[in-house]
Amino acid sequence: MKISVGIAGGAGYTGGELLRILLNHPNVDIKFVHSTSNAGNKLYAVHSDLLGETEMTFSSELQNVDALFLCLPHGKSKDFVKDNALSATTKIIDLSTDFRHSYKDVNRDFQGFVYGLPELQRDKIKTAHRIANPGCFATAIQLALLPLAAAQKLSGAVHISAITGSTGAGRGLSDTTHFSWREGNMSIYKQFNHQHLFEIKATLQLLQNGFNEAVNFIPYRGNFARGILASVYTPYLETVAEATELYKKYYANHPFVHIVEGDLDMKQVVSTNKCFLHVGVHEGQILIQSAIDNLLKGASGQAVQNFNILFNLEESAGLKLKSVGY
Repeated sequence: MKISVGIAGGAGYTGGELLRILLNHPNVDIKFVHSTSNAGNKLYAVHSDLLGETEMTFSSELQNVDALFLCLPHGKSKDFVKDNALSATTKIIDLSTDFRHSYKDVNRDFQGFVYGLPELQRDKIKTAHRIANPGCFATAIQLALLPLAAAQKLSGAVHISAITGSTGAGRGLSDTTHFSWREGNMSIYKQFNHQHLFEIKATLQLLQNGFNEAVNFIPYRGNFARGILASVYTPYLETVAEATELYKKYYANHPFVHIVEGDLDMKQVVSTNKCFLHVGVHEGQILIQSAIDNLLKGASGQAVQNFNILFNLEESAGLKLKSVGY
């Protein structure tokens, strides 16, 4: 079975990652890649590694398709959905912040979008028509906390430190993304008010009703291109064996999340759709380490995972990607 697919905003990092996956997906027929600024150019004129993979060109026109991926800048997806007469049968997967759930803005118009974290609500995704793909930091951090919240075991403030690669800031150049600033450097940004906190808090309150403790998040810019490593700790009164069993049981039927009992590092998951978690208990605190690739499990890989669920395919179809190793 071939499912017709379109991509809007195919020139950015997430669009490029999506193309690399979908060009090799056994059930996908890419009908168009929309980009007004690159219309008529070969895809490999922007994503040079696709030379030899495809002769497709960017298009300024839309077609009716079974599924449409929106890889547009934040704030643009809402306008795109409003301004274009999309088929009522087209399923949409949006990778921006525009339709993600938020604990803070209860009156926000989500236009029928379901929050697409498969490990949180796979069953809702199966029957959805529109999916809001989670943010990259939000994915890594929520996966670290879901088992605790689902078991009603969050009893105090949550403290998070997480570092991300430069691709998390998108393709556009800025003072904090160019090589001469990023190389050999680190910095904190958006401390305590990162936009992904809204998603994280909404999920925790969804799973553990009445959870109103502080969630303190310190994000770091790393001097590398891709990947996220997060450390999360919060009060916990049980043993490490009980914690490990809790996490293994929660993720037993989720193919991309794995509990690592030995050492964990970010490079183990870069270029894959996996999340690796390591659980430890120290003096009344549980420490969860979480590692993902920000462009894959944190963006395009997860979008394809949602696509597979929407169309009743094997969840890992097209996503059996291998780490770059060492």
